[in-house]
Amino acid sequence: MVMKCVAYENGISIGDVTLEDISEVLKREHTFVWLGLREADKELLLKIQEEFGLHDLAIEDACKAHQRPKIEEYRDSVFMVLNTAQLGDDNVKLGETHVFLGPRFLVTVRHGASHSLNKVRLRCEAMPQQLAKGPGFALYSIMDFIVDNYIPVIDGLQTRFDVLESAIFQYKPSRQTMEGLYELKRELLLLEGAITPVIDICNELMRFHNGMIPKDVRVYFRDIADHIKRIHQSIHSMREMLLAAMQVHLTFETVRQNDVVKKLAGWGAILAIPTMVFSWYGMNFKYMPELDWEYSYPIVIGIVFLGSALLYWRLRRAHWL
Repeated sequence: MVMKCVAYENGISIGDVTLEDISEVLKREHTFVWLGLREADKELLLKIQEEFGLHDLAIEDACKAHQRPKIEEYRDSVFMVLNTAQLGDDNVKLGETHVFLGPRFLVTVRHGASHSLNKVRLRCEAMPQQLAKGPGFALYSIMDFIVDNYIPVIDGLQTRFDVLESAIFQYKPSRQTMEGLYELKRELLLLEGAITPVIDICNELMRFHNGMIPKDVRVYFRDIADHIKRIHQSIHSMREMLLAAMQVHLTFETVRQNDVVKKLAGWGAILAIPTMVFSWYGMNFKYMPELDWEYSYPIVIGIVFLGSALLYWRLRRAHWL
């Protein structure tokens, strides 16, 4: 469950730290601890709480994976919940990254579908001057990494939409296409709910928490907010196109049903001619002038055939058949 625990002094790694030594390391000047956890249980979180002096409510939330994106302040620390997203088997899978931020520490707890933060750590360690600004810059790097991973998910959903749109405009409306559109709409709403609160989180980090977010680091969170707004705009545009595609799908289905009805009506009109004529000869009257004439049968058959053929030709010209 403990992925990595490293201490940094003036932006430079001074080595791994055991959980028992965290409180001692935090006493050193210009030093902060970056701890990464994965699916941490309550026992481990209680130990982390003791080392960093975290609030009980924050620990309680971190034990439960199903939290909404939010930011909360507890005394000299901040607790955040961020949703992560991955595209697996053409379905969006959401996870959570819980973050504890203090003036001298940064703790992340990952739950569910999420990427490893090792790349983020290595990138920060390659920029010691930026990392020397404290855990605030490390927090920015994590949030930027999470937001950047939203983009492949959006691209994957866009690809799915393009496939469904092609199926619609190839005039192949089907129940599967409609179900695909509805499922795509549901996942867009799910993703929008995960992304939208990040803007408020960035705005709060830019305005408050001076002791944990240096002034020269706040501008980075504005950049994250801009990325989120662009992603949100993409989602909004896709939702608008999705609604239009669903309406077009229903329109095509209505047109197809109308074509079927017209064909049935056309064939019904053609069959009405022999039905009417043959019904006359089924009345069983004794005195019918046509019954005794030797040419009655072929003439009646010819009239029926000619009338049906003429009506068929007219319906074909009118695109009913």
